[in-house]
Amino acid sequence: MNEHPAFPADLLNQSGINRQHVFNLDALPTEVMATLGNTDGYRQLILLGHGGRHLWECVKACGISGDHPIDDYCRQTVSHWFAGYLPGRRYRMLYPGEQPVGLQQLGTLAGWHQPSPFMVGIDTEWGSWFAYRAALLADTDFLPFLPVDRSSPCKTCQEKPCIAACPANALEGGDFSLQKCIAYRRRTGSKCQFTCLARVDCPVGAEHRYDDEQLRHSYGRSLEDLKKYF
Repeated sequence: MNEHPAFPADLLNQSGINRQHVFNLDALPTEVMATLGNTDGYRQLILLGHGGRHLWECVKACGISGDHPIDDYCRQTVSHWFAGYLPGRRYRMLYPGEQPVGLQQLGTLAGWHQPSPFMVGIDTEWGSWFAYRAALLADTDFLPFLPVDRSSPCKTCQEKPCIAACPANALEGGDFSLQKCIAYRRRTGSKCQFTCLARVDCPVGAEHRYDDEQLRHSYGRSLEDLKKYF
């Protein structure tokens, strides 16, 4: 008899949350556990993400408005997922939320994240066109997932088109300059107010590239934050 239930991914995949990884809490590094707050009563951490355009299409189809439609949609989807497929199981949402969870560190442990010159995680399937959408503690007992075994596509990229495409020269010499990036994005008439030309010019996973509306939404939010904090 299988002591671990099958992970019910169908609803998540259909909802555009098509990247999932299950960690056992007792297998996580100490420094990761220190970011999770009180874990009493929970056995696992479930990391959820999306790759490609389908999530944005689902968010638009639901008609969710407000300042954070993707976050609101993902909270709603996770709630429906637990109610429909995991009745009686408890969970606590860490992200989206106030908990300072190291998403890229979790992504690295899951095998999702490889560093890129433009400072966005990248992998060979999705390129940089994926994001972390939820991290939650759960009292589930799924078989923990094995890390995805993918190497960095940047290591074999000879042309490095992302470096040449950056109008701020923020990737010059292969080292990212946050100061140059921020200064250029905040400039009147900047070509990177609502996109990242370096990211868009990367050929890896180009078929999954977000459409202009999603790019404008995501980078518009980050630009507001830059203007607020810098």
